[in-house]
Amino acid sequence: MALNVILNIESVRFPLTGIGRYTHELAKSLQAVEDIESLRFFASGRFVPELAYSESESQPESDAVPAAAQSRSLGLRRLVQKSPLALEVYRQLATLLRSSGLKGEESCIYHGPNFFLPRFGGPSVATFHDLSPFTWSHCHEPAKVRYMQKELRLTLDRADRLITDSEFTRHELAAFSGLSLDRIDAVSLACGAEFHPRSETELQPFLARHDLNYQGYTLFVGTIEPRKNILALLQAYESLPLTLRRRWPLVLAGYEGWASDDIHARMQQAEKAGWARYLGFLRAEDLPSLYSGARLFAFPSHYEGFGLPVLEAMSSGVPVVCSNSSSLPEVVGEAALMCDAEDVDTLTAHLITGLEDADWRGAAVQLGLERAAGFSWQRCAEETTNVYRKLLAL
Repeated sequence: MALNVILNIESVRFPLTGIGRYTHELAKSLQAVEDIESLRFFASGRFVPELAYSESESQPESDAVPAAAQSRSLGLRRLVQKSPLALEVYRQLATLLRSSGLKGEESCIYHGPNFFLPRFGGPSVATFHDLSPFTWSHCHEPAKVRYMQKELRLTLDRADRLITDSEFTRHELAAFSGLSLDRIDAVSLACGAEFHPRSETELQPFLARHDLNYQGYTLFVGTIEPRKNILALLQAYESLPLTLRRRWPLVLAGYEGWASDDIHARMQQAEKAGWARYLGFLRAEDLPSLYSGARLFAFPSHYEGFGLPVLEAMSSGVPVVCSNSSSLPEVVGEAALMCDAEDVDTLTAHLITGLEDADWRGAAVQLGLERAAGFSWQRCAEETTNVYRKLLAL
């Protein structure tokens, strides 16, 4: 069975957030699958010769991209996202461009790894990462929500099959859309081999550059937005004894998201008090060192389609404290301390255990490494290829 695949790679761009990283890693891994006869990359209505990603839009002299730099480099994109008219024009033009660029390719499988599918006469599959544009719409810009809701409903009508990142999202999508579970496949994500434990000596140059100490901080990585429950994390951390907070401050890294003014104001208060730091958006190449230098990873998110940061932390040999919401239990298994996202008191207690309890920490590191070893991009690519086979069997 010849598999000729067209993969949309538009999400592989700066800033490389979760979906872009998934698309990038999936594309690289699919290139090694023997059963795929041809794999071509498609973006902005045309085929592109190779998979490429550059962080050149960031400032090359600095490891971090602070909020001000983000605003300058991404100002036009933000402006468009806030304009309902501009987004609607973009939506219609993008759909026309994609459909036009795919004419004559109906013998191939088209995969939209970032929710969206254009009109296409051949077999098609889309990856639905979560339902936040519907279930957490208040955490996105209103114009962007309207855009995504229109396009995602069209995807549900156009797709022959759908992929989700977790069983949680698979069942949530079936309940929301009315589609049979038989048309939806859960394919777990993974993290790269660059996420692994590192010694203090190996990390020293990176840590010195950011004025951090080895195993001297609790880490959060993710977009700064309400859905990540960062205000609860800050509240829980402030409840720790002052000696713990100053010995192991809370370090946060991530792209500035929608409706985050209150979160940034609270982070600035914590920074002034000496027990928190916000590093801004770090380049992908620096994240493995940031993870493996941490003492503890905290991720009390309200809602995740998968929860890649907790997997990256476990792979890096860092104990994890997280919420028990949505897909996170599927990722961490028994390796993490979990609690309800709204339970700040239990979160505080878990943070204390994660920082001070040597026995739990040792066990959590080992369990986390074992758990993380079960996820790989090769497995993701192979299971995605199985979905392609199902498309041709329709």
